[in-house]
Amino acid sequence: MFRGIADVCHRLGQEQYIASEEIGAVVYLAQSLCKPVLAEGPAGVGKTELAKAWAQATGRPLVRLQCYEGLDESKALYEWEYAKQMLYTQLLRDTLRHILDDVNTLSEAADRLAQEENVFFSENFLLPRPLLTALMSDEPVLLLIDEIDRADVEFEAFLLEALSDFQVSVPELGTIHAKHQPMVLLTSNNTRELSEALKRRCLYLYVDYPSHDAELNIVRLKAPDLKPELAQQAVAVVHQLRNMDLRKVPSISETLDWARALVTLNADSIDEKTLTNTLTVLLKYEADVTKAKRMMGGGSRYGQ
Repeated sequence: MFRGIADVCHRLGQEQYIASEEIGAVVYLAQSLCKPVLAEGPAGVGKTELAKAWAQATGRPLVRLQCYEGLDESKALYEWEYAKQMLYTQLLRDTLRHILDDVNTLSEAADRLAQEENVFFSENFLLPRPLLTALMSDEPVLLLIDEIDRADVEFEAFLLEALSDFQVSVPELGTIHAKHQPMVLLTSNNTRELSEALKRRCLYLYVDYPSHDAELNIVRLKAPDLKPELAQQAVAVVHQLRNMDLRKVPSISETLDWARALVTLNADSIDEKTLTNTLTVLLKYEADVTKAKRMMGGGSRYGQ
């Protein structure tokens, strides 16, 4: 359990996640109020990493539901293994014959079988998916519902019900209640507008690209072998690129990939040759690479 905002930031920092005071406040309130967190922002700014660090800092297992178009209730909740159930029925055929040996009517046979139905309708045939795994866990977990904006509106509506009561209905078994209420973090890249109902049930957090100093701290933490002067230059270049009209600007993860690439190449500075050879680590579209080279051309060193 976190003891306050400062404790959240400190313990997330121990898991190599540099959290702002705002992030610390939202995480602490989520724990205190038992509310889900909806973290919105551009792709690659650390929303998923927040969930991982949060789980590690609190000692909770992380259960991840990756959303995508076409995701439905059954794929998120559970799968019933009918083939396994049928195999059990066949293997127990002789036993069933013995149980029904002395019955005289169909009604009596049905009543006798009903007494044994726990054998055939049990968790032995239930294959939990992430949502049900989180609810059935014997210990508290952190449930990450990643990129909820990629799922359909119908799935979002189902999710509202599941997160409101932390219980689900499984026709073969009945209603399953959460053994422990999970902490929940939903992420969204803003590819579509989420419903007001979902936002109302969550604490809202907007995670943006970090400031120059914050990103420099992240680079120093995650790529400690990068020379301090080169780290300054690298972060400055990344922020220049983010101010350009590009199809896809570099994310934090791509900044870190670039920093590690510079270490691997034993670069002393970000000169034109180094930038040309490594720009595709940061940019993923040829048009963006061409535009960046044109706008950043000139000068022997960059990021100064």
